Amino acid sequence: MSSLPSQLTYSHSHARCFRFLSSVSLSLPIFHKFKTSPKLFTKSPNPQILTVRNCGSITAKPSSDIRRKNRTGSEPDEKLRRLRELFVKPGIDIDAYIVPSQDAHQSEFIAECYMRRAYISGFTGSAGTAVITKDKAALWTDGRYFLQAEKQLNSCWILMRAGNPGVPTTSEWLNDVLAPGGRVGIDPFLFSSDAAEELKQAIAMRNHELVYLHDLNLVDEVWGESRPKPPKKPIRIHDLKYAGLDVASKLSSLRSELVDAGSSAIVISVLDEVAWLLNLRGSDVPHSPVMYAYLIVELDGAKLFIDNSKVTPEVMDHLKKAGIELRPYDCILSEIESLAAQGTHLWLDTSSVNAAIANTYKSACDKYMGSLGNKTKGQSKIYDSSNDQSGGPTGVYGLSPISLAKAVKNHAELEGMRNSHLRDAAALAQFWVWVEDEIHKDVKLTEVEVAEKLLDFRSKQAGFIDTSFDTISASGANGAIIHYKPETESCAIVDAKKLFLLDSGAQYVDGTTDITRTVHFGEPTARQKECFTRVLQGHIALDQAVFPESTPGFVLDAFARSFLWKIGLDYRHGTGHGVGAALNVHEGPQSISFRYGNMTPILRGMIVSNEPGYYEDHAFGIRIENLLYVKEADTPNRFGGVGYLGFEKLTFVPIQVCQHFPGTSRLLPLT
Repeated sequence: MSSLPSQLTYSHSHARCFRFLSSVSLSLPIFHKFKTSPKLFTKSPNPQILTVRNCGSITAKPSSDIRRKNRTGSEPDEKLRRLRELFVKPGIDIDAYIVPSQDAHQSEFIAECYMRRAYISGFTGSAGTAVITKDKAALWTDGRYFLQAEKQLNSCWILMRAGNPGVPTTSEWLNDVLAPGGRVGIDPFLFSSDAAEELKQAIAMRNHELVYLHDLNLVDEVWGESRPKPPKKPIRIHDLKYAGLDVASKLSSLRSELVDAGSSAIVISVLDEVAWLLNLRGSDVPHSPVMYAYLIVELDGAKLFIDNSKVTPEVMDHLKKAGIELRPYDCILSEIESLAAQGTHLWLDTSSVNAAIANTYKSACDKYMGSLGNKTKGQSKIYDSSNDQSGGPTGVYGLSPISLAKAVKNHAELEGMRNSHLRDAAALAQFWVWVEDEIHKDVKLTEVEVAEKLLDFRSKQAGFIDTSFDTISASGANGAIIHYKPETESCAIVDAKKLFLLDSGAQYVDGTTDITRTVHFGEPTARQKECFTRVLQGHIALDQAVFPESTPGFVLDAFARSFLWKIGLDYRHGTGHGVGAALNVHEGPQSISFRYGNMTPILRGMIVSNEPGYYEDHAFGIRIENLLYVKEADTPNRFGGVGYLGFEKLTFVPIQVCQHFPGTSRLLPLT
């Protein structure tokens, strides 16, 4: 699934050929030691966020004047009207309101009750930002969702195709459409501290004020009683044989990191980091085995902030053994204030911790230092970041040490991923035999029926829990919608005369899968053959890549694109994302992408996807995706004493490379 390498070949013929190659064992240290420490500040540093954008003259207009025929008129939007009515209420008094996609944990995939941007705009893609002023409404999304947004937004909305030349950022647009001195409201729980600070600085250029509405989410007010209730399903223990490391050992390593950084506590808000650290799994978020919770780890204890109704007696015992106390989910801010009052040096990853938490800690620190100043007025002692904790609370700002530790898989995690991929491949082999037979018998199958049948095959495999994302079952032109989701009432018939793209994955008790195949059940056009071949060539080039240790992912991105570039083609998504071990299908911090701001090196033991593609709007889509893990490469030389890395495949499903697609043999070994 694009975010944003198989030895097997699928031959489109009645004589099907499958070849399965075994995985290579890989031993790894159970906890990755970090080579960088966070910086110590008395106040949060200004975030330095790298973005790629057009720096020329920008006019705040929609990125395209293209509109569907049924969007030519002015359609009243009752939700927008009711939202704007709240702008003038006492205690609010704003000129614009921003609705991001995220929940309070900056999650990509979220529970239905937190899908506020989807509710207010009608656009259901996983990435996007809605901005509503008193007379305008605009939605920004990336290239994966341009076509989907065109279909889902009504005429009240302006579609902003982020990244296209001439398209303003949200702050640039606000600076253009609002009169100087405007007030822009946000829910600070839904913005990372860095994102809120960047927005605040950007709109200040026109003297606009960023207003934190802590106690009221305006979309929730409009949603009212029809808003879904928060999830309350029980959480479960992730077995040690799959986790590979017990909670006590993980906490001990984390506390060593805290001591080295001069910190006495850390607040963890990213859901998969909480789940990984505590060896717990949940089902609060569709397709992602996580639970809504915050975790504060101190040098001598830890507190989990969660809805107690989700905690079974077995899980309670598991937590007690690890020395973890329970607190109500909604008490996180009061605990942050308490930590500041105690003089805690708190580690905050401001790229992920929400602005409400960061701002609460800063305010509490200011209050502490103010009271301390009154008590010591006239004394000469000065407190700064070089003092010990008796000098008062101090923020330690740096990336979460858990993110990278989670990304580098241990032996048990890798073994679980291999085993789950083998079972997943068996289900997919059965599925492709079935769908090909049905198509050749002229059975009319819808995209939804095909996705449901795949789910049926997967659900019969041992350890199956759920899909890892909504299956992208796309025939013909629907394949050009990169994150297409078929719906029963509107989906297409799988047409034997068109390309069919299937991007799917599963959650098993021991691993997470993600795989895309593009096939044709008849005779593809010459154009489709060339595009497919070039996508496959790029896929193979990345699969076979060997590169020096410490190479960041963006360096590898061109391997997959170069064959398309040679004829002036490209795709609007990253080439690879990290994948969790029985966790989120999209995982950081690593990625393989044209976005060069991510300097995270690709490390031994990481898992990444390899998924180049090509999409012709309103015509067809092609994507080929395998999961890979990073291993040491056996090179005859080590220039400069540097080691080299390469990839080993986790995915065991054939790729269709028969007579329909020139440039490849009938069976294509990718080793």
